[in-house]
Amino acid sequence: MSRPRRAARPRRVTVEACAKLNLGLRVGPRRADGYHEIATFFQSVSLADTLNAAPARRGFSLRIVYEDAALRRAVGQIPGPAGLRRKVARARGPATRWGGRSIGPALERVPAGAGNLVLRAARLVARSTGLERGTRFTLIKRIPTRSGLGGGSADAAAAIVALDRLFALRLGGARRMALAVRLGSDVPFALRGGTALGLGRGERLIPVRLAAPFRALIAVPRWRVSTARAFNQIDLKNLGLTGWASNLRFVQKLTARRLKPDRALGLGNTMERALGARRSDFLSLRARLRAVGIRNPLMTGSGSAVFGLIESRTSFAEVARRFKGDEPLFAVRSLGLGQRVVSR
Repeated sequence: MSRPRRAARPRRVTVEACAKLNLGLRVGPRRADGYHEIATFFQSVSLADTLNAAPARRGFSLRIVYEDAALRRAVGQIPGPAGLRRKVARARGPATRWGGRSIGPALERVPAGAGNLVLRAARLVARSTGLERGTRFTLIKRIPTRSGLGGGSADAAAAIVALDRLFALRLGGARRMALAVRLGSDVPFALRGGTALGLGRGERLIPVRLAAPFRALIAVPRWRVSTARAFNQIDLKNLGLTGWASNLRFVQKLTARRLKPDRALGLGNTMERALGARRSDFLSLRARLRAVGIRNPLMTGSGSAVFGLIESRTSFAEVARRFKGDEPLFAVRSLGLGQRVVSR
């Protein structure tokens, strides 16, 4: 009797890695390990990076291609039906080569060398599993960088999944999650996706069911927020101690039944009170979003992106035409998963 043939390993794995929104974020007291307690509702949305992985003999390499997924970049500029434009030259090897045009506030460059979260995740997987083969990664970057949308975390989670599938490592859910925790507080949610209450430093996840899918509009300002500085401001002003117990009771009440996004947004975002000189810029952006009918605008994560809900029958393009400002706008919808994986 012949032995059963082993399934052929894929020649390439593609992972669509989704951005996240924080439907409310409350920061609590500083912990003994230096992190802060948080309570937040994570939500996967349709804006996504694409990570392609192909086997190599040894070592890990990363090439980055930037694509502009903005609905609108400046007043009166709305792309055609595809809604997607390739913006700049590609990144190869440890350094990034740029074309002659500016990539704008939504697509600031990310490190293509050893500091990139894709490569960090790959090295961690290799050390943990004894993997000796290498991988050529290509990252198509669409999620705005340093905006609170979790793009780097999504890319790291995608690398774990891609290597697991590419080399049949059979990590299993628990081991994947243990690796994700070591890479960053948002990586576990990026791996799980959907809708979840995040506690601890964000790595403790409780699945939550949405009452109904929703659509949202995201605006990304040119300015960025230093997460470390924001947390320092929270400590200086004792913002993490204000109403922490009542905030926990509020989120637990919301998880007792299906989550309504409007209710979750009522949690607010502590980070909005730690913006310093950028507070007035944030308030201006929030007011301009409200003026075109965006409901409950809120900063996501530590910022600087601001998002809000849009009515189901409202046209994204019409809202973009009426919006006053030069911030790039992104149209998204809620998703039940954080990743989509294709093997070839």
